[in-house]
Amino acid sequence: MLRAALLSLLVSAAAVAAPASAEPRHGIAMNGEPELPADFTHFPYANPDAPKGGEITYCVVGTFDNMNPFILRSMRTTARGMTDTVFGNLVFEPLMRRNQAEPFSLYGLLAESIDIDDERTYAEFTLNPNARWSDGKPVTPEDVIFTYETFAAKGRPPYSSRMNKIEKIEKTGENKVKFTFNDEADREFPLIVAMTPVIPAHAFDAATFDQTTLKPLTGSGPYVVESVDPGRKVIFRRNPDYWGADVPSMHGFHNYDRITIEYFLNANSQFEAFKKGLCSVQLDLDRLKVERDFDFPAAEDGRVVVETFEDRVPPTVIGFFFNTRREIFADPRVRRALSMLYDFAWVNKNVYGGQAARTLSFWQGSDMSALGRPADEIEKRLLAPYMDRILPEVMDGTYGKEALEDGSVSRETMRKALALLQEAGYRLNGKTMLDPQGKPFAIEVIIASGEQERVAMALQRVLERLGIALSIRVLDDAQLQQRKQTFDFDMMIASVGGTASPGIEQIYRWSSISANSEGSFNYAGAADPAIDAMIDTMLRARDKETYDAAVRALDRLLISGAYMIPTQHNPKKWVAHWNYLQHPDVQPLTGYDLSAWWRKP
Repeated sequence: MLRAALLSLLVSAAAVAAPASAEPRHGIAMNGEPELPADFTHFPYANPDAPKGGEITYCVVGTFDNMNPFILRSMRTTARGMTDTVFGNLVFEPLMRRNQAEPFSLYGLLAESIDIDDERTYAEFTLNPNARWSDGKPVTPEDVIFTYETFAAKGRPPYSSRMNKIEKIEKTGENKVKFTFNDEADREFPLIVAMTPVIPAHAFDAATFDQTTLKPLTGSGPYVVESVDPGRKVIFRRNPDYWGADVPSMHGFHNYDRITIEYFLNANSQFEAFKKGLCSVQLDLDRLKVERDFDFPAAEDGRVVVETFEDRVPPTVIGFFFNTRREIFADPRVRRALSMLYDFAWVNKNVYGGQAARTLSFWQGSDMSALGRPADEIEKRLLAPYMDRILPEVMDGTYGKEALEDGSVSRETMRKALALLQEAGYRLNGKTMLDPQGKPFAIEVIIASGEQERVAMALQRVLERLGIALSIRVLDDAQLQQRKQTFDFDMMIASVGGTASPGIEQIYRWSSISANSEGSFNYAGAADPAIDAMIDTMLRARDKETYDAAVRALDRLLISGAYMIPTQHNPKKWVAHWNYLQHPDVQPLTGYDLSAWWRKP
């Protein structure tokens, strides 16, 4: 009797304590609330009245042998544009779309709303009833479920690991699909789910999904694949029946009738094609290249326009990655010593015309950077178990002061680097540096472009002064991507994208679980419980103060661990384009969004 009464009381209490059902939301933000109201008509950096029509040709260096962007096989040589952070998601779309004018907020696309509890233990999406695949069939909850099941079984990282944080996915209504998350999930994960592209169940065979294909694929996006010239060209044609033309998050985007993405063997041939008018846009420029190479007729008479855009997110971190899976770079003292020997002053003057800025932090220029900022009390608490991994100068905020002010490699710097190497068991024998086993210290760095070769040669010259042999191996795009994917290198020049809202991507760049996962972006092979703990704290943070502190603590660990030699960045983005293109006056935090541009009528 007493037991029954007690059970009844517990059930009643649970019912009272149960959270009320969440209300549908038009958007969601990582921290706080999304900035745009429910009745917004377009993103701030899009022109809803942009004229539609015309053609554009984007040119890239490389090749492709696959149209499916979600599989491991040939993941680095998938045709651009299917899902693309530069040219836009032309074919495949997610449930919700990111507004690049905010640090991290999403708004409805395939899903018109999201229901989510305060603890973010579940997310229920209501699909837009108008959402259609390019063949006219409706987008259904079954498609969403099929996407996750197929990605888990046959997809590539990071799509293949999504199900690790999902307890179940279920259809909860004609147009509703609900994700219930397990204890592995963090507060960012519902946003990752919302941004994951969805594929049609009726147009894919799950059994053969992991096989490469050059056939046009069915998606829900504004374009369909018109033609494929393997390895050389893909042409996308606007879908005249595109279902999402009136969705507010899509107003003003994807304004061309036809988009061509053409491939070139190297950067020189690609730039020559741009000069001749075969390519509409030239990206990845700097002031020195503009001053040196833009003396051709179209640039001089105004048919080609060069513009600069302010990049308001932490810069992309470019540099030399150490492969810590290899014995020569297992000791952080060795990596720290080599990191001191990058002659930024020479490179900036001779390669970048004095226009570059030194990169030393992974979130430089933001509140999340450790540069010039002593650790606060939250950071000290988070890092307390791992203080043996942090350099004192990184902890107190004095790290990098001299490098930022000068950037040259002085004799004193050389002496400090030599002392670190000797501490790690290395010794000079005449003019040759010997490792702890008595073998000459020799390193190979793999690179791609001519610009990278000049940067690598600068490091080569300084290392030679300490008796260290650095050989430079120039690879074509396919070879380089294969070596990256299988971690077959000593050092390589690569980059990690800057972001105003670090999140789950940090797992794939720096965490233990990605260190030996083929195809991951953890190039350095970082596998440190301290890094894992900071990423976990960052992803679970419920307030901005804790979030920023966790990212700064992660920054201190990455800097102290010397997993790469960060080189330099351009504070502005330089873009050249033919004058038949226009763009909105307002730009996103990332500087520009090509998918919001249009062709003059």
